[in-house]
Amino acid sequence: MLDKRLKMCADMVSGKGVVCDVGTDHAYLAAELILSGKCNKVIASDVREGPLEAAAKTVEKYGISDKVELVLSDGLEKVCLDDVSDVVIAGMGGETIAEILGNCMYVCDDDTINFILQPMTKAEVLRKWLGGNGFEIIEEQAVEDGDRVYIVIRAKYNTGGFTTSEARCMRGFVDDSTDAGRKYLANQCRSLQKKASALDDAGKKELALHYRNMAKIVHSGFESVGAMEIYEYLDSVYPFSTQEKWDNSGFLIEKFGAVSTVLLTLDIDVRAIEEAQLSGAELIISHHPVIFDPLRKIEIFSPVMELIKVNIGAICMHTNLDKSVNGTNGVILRKLSEKFRIEGEPEILEECGDGLGFGFICELKNTVEASEFGTTLKEIFGCEVVKMNTRRISHVKRVAFCSGSGGSMLSEVLEKGCDAYITGDVKHDVWVEANNKAITLYDCGHFHTENLVLTELRYVLEQQFPQIEFIISEASDDPVSYIK
Repeated sequence: MLDKRLKMCADMVSGKGVVCDVGTDHAYLAAELILSGKCNKVIASDVREGPLEAAAKTVEKYGISDKVELVLSDGLEKVCLDDVSDVVIAGMGGETIAEILGNCMYVCDDDTINFILQPMTKAEVLRKWLGGNGFEIIEEQAVEDGDRVYIVIRAKYNTGGFTTSEARCMRGFVDDSTDAGRKYLANQCRSLQKKASALDDAGKKELALHYRNMAKIVHSGFESVGAMEIYEYLDSVYPFSTQEKWDNSGFLIEKFGAVSTVLLTLDIDVRAIEEAQLSGAELIISHHPVIFDPLRKIEIFSPVMELIKVNIGAICMHTNLDKSVNGTNGVILRKLSEKFRIEGEPEILEECGDGLGFGFICELKNTVEASEFGTTLKEIFGCEVVKMNTRRISHVKRVAFCSGSGGSMLSEVLEKGCDAYITGDVKHDVWVEANNKAITLYDCGHFHTENLVLTELRYVLEQQFPQIEFIISEASDDPVSYIK
């Protein structure tokens, strides 16, 4: 009666009580469970009347109308789960299954219920949702039926969850000792490699390498390297000795031993630490130092205290990353050159010696209308707002920029004959001075002019450590909201 996919679902049913079959497929699963004697009652639900009418015919055909309750319900919303020991949700996309569970968390947080979930697509989305919402995956089986390989997940709520990094969610917890398990992982690898090839064709080499490395992890599993080895490599690329005297870059929360997952973020706040724990990261690399001013005490629930408590290390790369040709300002230069033709070699805005410095000055081949240029900056930095001064020249050609908070460098920009200056955190007096001098000043935000370096940083690290998963933090977002 059942195909191999639904047979696997039936095999995972505990048989300890009532089974709820969400999105019932002609009630075939319900009939199998009743006729096999595995359970005495099934609640078969669907959001549409058509499938329920088909289910009624199956129930009537096998004479089990007294043991199968048919319910018209959107997911679990109208299902009474009294005495229900198992919930089966099969034949839907992973994101749809996650949505059904998310709409009924008051039901799902019952640790006695056995959830059997069979996503047709996007199993990685479902795994991430489960791990992030306190579920534990008890087992995960791959089953081959025809030319397709399906995944069936058995999960329970236990408040602990599990690590949900991108590679872990793609790999899952499949038994790779079976032919079906190996085929499933091979399919996942091919999907990632195909995505990498498409990104290569689109000229997005950083993302292409990321997905190619993730395919290796999915295929071979996680490996690890020493945290100090990562620090030493970063020191060779962005020497910590080049940081400003007032800065505090370095290995600020030491972590000895091996790491397999690293989180990259602009700032280490409590959200970033929670994300690191959830993704299984043993190390965080940030741009802004988690310890900057001298600490007279370590407060409870402070980021420093939390890092120590959960044994996560922190490497912070601030001005040494800003100064590097391949660092924060180097990324901005590359982004600008992708949008505008640049003449000649860029020059360093504020030189610090040894060919390093803060910001760059570049000459556009063609002049650009100031507002149009600002619109392109909004696209480059992904910011909601770009501020521009009121009294300015109409077109720009010689452009200076410095990531972060560079308003104090306006006088140097003016001395070097620039038409425009791009930075963030511009103070009132700097706006007034820009108007007085009629230079075009753009404030694209501290966060947005720096956060884009994380993609470059991941690329640099993934070239050296292809067996390690480097994750750009989802929590690394603009700390400011805008009322429009």
